[in-house]
Amino acid sequence: MTAGGLGRTTTQRATLFTQGEPFVFESGASLGPVEVAYETYGELAPDRSNVVVICHALTGDAHAAGHHGDPSRVGWWDNLIGPGRPVDTDRFFVVCPNLLGGCQGTTGPASINPQTGSTYGLEFPLLTVRDLVGVHRALLGHLGIQRVHGIVGGSLGGMQALQWALDFPTEVDRCVLAGVSARLSAQNIGFSAVARTAIMRDPNFQNGEYSGSGVSPDVGLAVARMMAHLTYVSEGSLREKFDRRRQGPDEAGMTFATDFEIESYLDHQGRAFLDRFDALTYIYLSRVMDYFEPFADPSLQLAAVATEFLLVSFDTDWRFPTEHSLFILDSLVAGGAKARHEEVASPWGHDSFLLDVARYHEIVGDFLVA
Repeated sequence: MTAGGLGRTTTQRATLFTQGEPFVFESGASLGPVEVAYETYGELAPDRSNVVVICHALTGDAHAAGHHGDPSRVGWWDNLIGPGRPVDTDRFFVVCPNLLGGCQGTTGPASINPQTGSTYGLEFPLLTVRDLVGVHRALLGHLGIQRVHGIVGGSLGGMQALQWALDFPTEVDRCVLAGVSARLSAQNIGFSAVARTAIMRDPNFQNGEYSGSGVSPDVGLAVARMMAHLTYVSEGSLREKFDRRRQGPDEAGMTFATDFEIESYLDHQGRAFLDRFDALTYIYLSRVMDYFEPFADPSLQLAAVATEFLLVSFDTDWRFPTEHSLFILDSLVAGGAKARHEEVASPWGHDSFLLDVARYHEIVGDFLVA
């Protein structure tokens, strides 16, 4: 599909709740005020019928497309969103919010609690995917939008999209779920447990009260990112990019220093992550994914869901392999919802949902305009 860039975009902010009228979590906890960072692209139709919501994954943010002044540094889904792209901003009004619990402008555990003057830390309420959706819907209400043409999300973003369509069965016309799970495996929960342990056992974590201390759990967070990154890519892509190549001469002796190219690459991934993400947000949002199991809800009424679903999985994604998408497909269809699935060939593993994969982009673009 031909594509065009959006150019310069701007992150906006809205305060949606107050101390007097707080947001109420699924757990019963409450929080106010809640500030939400978001970006919009395209023009809203007079009848407000052309809205597409973008839900971001674990380490994403509101800046999905365009750039903030440096054209070489575009949003994380810039290849999907823009004029002539699958989420076509010549056709759609696109809204991408930073989710609740985030660290890129939306209230989260690293935000200041106005009642104490200190960060919330581990006093921030535990989150569910339903809580994330609740704040997204409040943002749309703030923008005067009651119904959406489509919701698009990958990984944790897809979990939000799915929960939204299931809980509000007449609000969403089309729902795109790319590389999504609706029931994490023990292996997936285990990966996240190790990542959180690396963070929380870093001496600088200080029981989540590291803000203002001059130190942060950087070692733990970098290790968590290094391990997670390995699960997002395929073995084949790592072999092609690095194999067993070393940074120095092959005849050099053994050492504990960074020697293999893959080691240097992971070191870089860990260090770069520290510049844009917070450890508390990582542990909160990774835990959200562990507990997500919408089809286990006995009150779920799938026959009432009017949304049409497109599920996309990738043949090299071993983090959320095709069987996870098929579980969602079977659950939806058995309950009477309209859904279809396609497995797309891609060499890049779970990260494929973020990349410019021709067949993937083709079916998403076609689905949104069908």
